[in-house]
Amino acid sequence: MYVVFATGGKQYRAATGEVLKVEKIDAEKGATIELDQVLMVGEGADVTVGTPYVEGSKVTATVLEHGRGDKVKIVKFRRRKNSRTQMGHRQYFTRIEINDVSTSAKKAAKPKAKITPKAEKPAAKEAAPASPAEVKDALKFMDAPEGKADDLKKISGVGPVLEKKLNALGIYHFSQIAAFTPEEIQQIDAALNFKGRIERDNWLEQAAGFAAESQAADED
Repeated sequence: MYVVFATGGKQYRAATGEVLKVEKIDAEKGATIELDQVLMVGEGADVTVGTPYVEGSKVTATVLEHGRGDKVKIVKFRRRKNSRTQMGHRQYFTRIEINDVSTSAKKAAKPKAKITPKAEKPAAKEAAPASPAEVKDALKFMDAPEGKADDLKKISGVGPVLEKKLNALGIYHFSQIAAFTPEEIQQIDAALNFKGRIERDNWLEQAAGFAAESQAADED
């Protein structure tokens, strides 16, 4: 039988007879201690998982020694300040020997380790989302630009490659981008794997500004 228990904010796996080095425990050398924060008990293929602890389980151990670990050096620099601070730290520890691992957990609690019946899996297939390729094939805003296509690279974050992808979807003008609906933004995000770039970079606001500039230039 083995257990996973917690002490000093850390978790340890142990069985009878093992010697472990754990975070410092306030107990005298040679003292017998009991650790009752048992998270899991296992015996072969039989496993009991606590919520968070396994009720009635405990680990009995003997304190062998107290000590300090190797020194860890810590150096801090402050950029352009000609400052350098060095210090060291040695963590305290307690070495213990596991005397006994006991549990009075009820057998009814053991099924907690078993997860998800197989019958539930087919339900997830019914609501499968459309693939990016399917969404991309369904999108086509325009077959060709109305007059001269706008230079979409003026929008922050749009380069030559991205401009070609937008043109392939029939997006040629600032006015089109400025008029995107929330549904169209989601479709383009899915088709081109934008991951929210349109909203994050304020494409609609940028495009509206460039569209107004183009219209004013045409009127002049």
